[in-house]
Amino acid sequence: MQKTLIWDIPTRLFHWLIVASLLAQYATVEWLENKVQWHFYIGYFTLFLIVFRIIWGFVGTQHAKFSSFITGPRKVFNYIKTLFNRQSEPAIGHNPLGGWFVVVMLVLLTIQAVSGLFMTDDIFLDGPYRQLAGEETLALMNTLHHLAFDVLLYVIALHIGAVIFYSVYKKQKLVPAMVHGNKESATAGITDSRILRAFVVALIAAAAVYVAIEVYPPAPQADEYYY
Repeated sequence: MQKTLIWDIPTRLFHWLIVASLLAQYATVEWLENKVQWHFYIGYFTLFLIVFRIIWGFVGTQHAKFSSFITGPRKVFNYIKTLFNRQSEPAIGHNPLGGWFVVVMLVLLTIQAVSGLFMTDDIFLDGPYRQLAGEETLALMNTLHHLAFDVLLYVIALHIGAVIFYSVYKKQKLVPAMVHGNKESATAGITDSRILRAFVVALIAAAAVYVAIEVYPPAPQADEYYY
């Protein structure tokens, strides 16, 4: 088998930028002092990445599309039966089980990013939608924001464990393919990364996040004791 291009550049960039943004969000809250403002900015960037990836999942290259890796339960079950078979044929893109992990991670990231729009540091900074919500909604969003991240940590740990499992047990190197985009395959891969299309999608995603963050929310109201 020869190496062929499977993962386009936008998909690879999304993958590593999400990794970087999650690390940065964790650092700005747990390790660095007085960096909550950066936590908000990175959260907005994460929301942009999510919107981009969702759109790219419909208009991107072959193996980046949701239709290529979201399968029914029968295919997932049949794949699980071959999971510990060292000689099983490697998936060209995401395997049926891994495809659903992508969906789970996107859902968790979306919950965390959207709920973050309602957060506050209880001192100076409020999320853009905090004023629109009642106390019950704010409490729910606060719970979801922290719960989604805690669950994400377990999913990420499971993902890392799966990468190690495939590398050591099944001799399938997944990380290098997400760096250079190539995998060994007997079938034809993609011919290009559709960079121009990805640029247009990025502009749409950026505009959507800008409207959601800067245009739609009401302007902060000054408290009476400042008069």
